[in-house]
Amino acid sequence: MSAKLLFVISGASYWTLKDGTRHATGYWAEEFAAPYRAFTDAGHQVTVATPRGVVPTVDMMSLRPDMAGSAETALELEQIIRSAEEMRRPLQLSDARLEDYDAVYFPGGHGPMEDLWEDPDAGRLLTAALASGKPLAVVCHAPAALLSTRIRGVSPFSGYRVTGFTNDEEEGVGLASRARWLLEDELKVLGVDFVRGDMWKPYTVVDRNLYTGQNPASAEALAAELLKVL
Repeated sequence: MSAKLLFVISGASYWTLKDGTRHATGYWAEEFAAPYRAFTDAGHQVTVATPRGVVPTVDMMSLRPDMAGSAETALELEQIIRSAEEMRRPLQLSDARLEDYDAVYFPGGHGPMEDLWEDPDAGRLLTAALASGKPLAVVCHAPAALLSTRIRGVSPFSGYRVTGFTNDEEEGVGLASRARWLLEDELKVLGVDFVRGDMWKPYTVVDRNLYTGQNPASAEALAAELLKVL
């Protein structure tokens, strides 16, 4: 039976660093394309939602052959993104209703560090999804959106086992010292039980209906976990 999935994607095209400069970014190609292909190939329907309904920006670095793994993989990712009609007419995040979907997925890239981390619509949707028992999947930098669920400093995600892009990996891409804050640090402050695997290797965590992945390489594995329960 076909399931309906809501992909919540950053609308940001840059990330503001602590010195005020703008680092060009958006969503990470593999984190959208690999799950999108897995879900649609399995016959499921995908709807994309972004803040204000803006067409999401792909981080061009994620389409470089050295980042994608090979020139062939980079072209494959680009082809999937180009063919995804849903990306050209996203829903406005404020209009997204959880009851219309069977599962929710947040791909990363540095974009969520700019907008979703403090987006009230993301916070409401995440809180509702967690309480609903429906599968909720969040990968790489997208756990930044969990910070938007705080009410008077308290989040419903407190106590959940969660993974995400680590401080070591941020250092590996040369941005840790330039960031206003680091995802791993802020998630720990939020009260989640932050766990991790090896740098750059697929690593996923399932805690109740919450599915998280550490890095871009984890996106496909996270989709496979979700497919088991859809």
